[in-house]
Amino acid sequence: MSTWLSQLFNFADYGQLFTLLINSVIAGAILGILGGLVASFVMQRDLAFAVHGISELSFAGGAAGLLFGIGVVPGALGGSLLAAAIIGIFGAQARRRNSVIGVIMPFGLGLGILFLSLYPGRTANKFGLLTGQIVAVDDPKLGALMVISLIVAIGLLAIWRPLTFASLDPDVAEARGVPARFLSLAFMILLGLTVAVSVQIVGSLLVLAILVTPAAAAMRLTHSPTRVALLSMGFAFVSLVGGILLALGSSIPISPYVTTISFLIYLIASGVGALRATSHTRFKVHPGHGEPHYEGDGHDSVTHEDHVDHLHDGHKHLQHGEHVHEH
Repeated sequence: MSTWLSQLFNFADYGQLFTLLINSVIAGAILGILGGLVASFVMQRDLAFAVHGISELSFAGGAAGLLFGIGVVPGALGGSLLAAAIIGIFGAQARRRNSVIGVIMPFGLGLGILFLSLYPGRTANKFGLLTGQIVAVDDPKLGALMVISLIVAIGLLAIWRPLTFASLDPDVAEARGVPARFLSLAFMILLGLTVAVSVQIVGSLLVLAILVTPAAAAMRLTHSPTRVALLSMGFAFVSLVGGILLALGSSIPISPYVTTISFLIYLIASGVGALRATSHTRFKVHPGHGEPHYEGDGHDSVTHEDHVDHLHDGHKHLQHGEHVHEH
């Protein structure tokens, strides 16, 4: 047991290791913020499965980069963008998208295994593509991560409002002239870029811990898109930076630390959300009528001493913060 603990948590010469691997900590901080931001839209648009599909082709591209000597980063970017474009173009509908992803995933994984089997270099490079490798973040890779992260952040800010509208209510957004198909493809490209840089840190097998779990945890605590994005960024930041700091002195890959912290955050958020839900047991959310009520909105209201009930389609609605409850 003590041997296992020493492998998992070894803080000998920690200060020197931290100085040597400061690039990894910086990369983790940047990727945590970016990944958490992208994750909020991944969950809104139900693209968790797509993240996994893109990561498999990113793995194949990175393995091809190793084998043919073009570099892991260019290879992973090429694989991610190819997968994102295929899913974005041919997978507009959820059922068709899942079918496309189901075809891409085993193909990408098979190609990746083939390329790694043919690669004559170090085993650590092969293993790192799957499970992450913090010692591999040198100055050029950190610079590439910063540039790609900036591109993704600017792209998301440019399409933030219409993308949020199309994600939350796609039918209404399309009816009002929002270019839903263009936004879908644009976001898939941005997602592909994010997956490619994430694979460099946490590996292709566990990229979901950064691009899905933080937002899933945030959605347990709030339904506000803005708050989900902020909480998701915070959760992903803590998961990545915390995982890197724990993994610095150990002989274990970074991914178990990151995924464990991320999972614990999800469990805590789920518990807090469940406790908050029990405080509203005498209310139930009225489906389809979640918009806030206000004076002069056209609905009749009944004023009580401590609250106001709004009458809507034969139901009484009680405004509770940002939510509307039927009772």
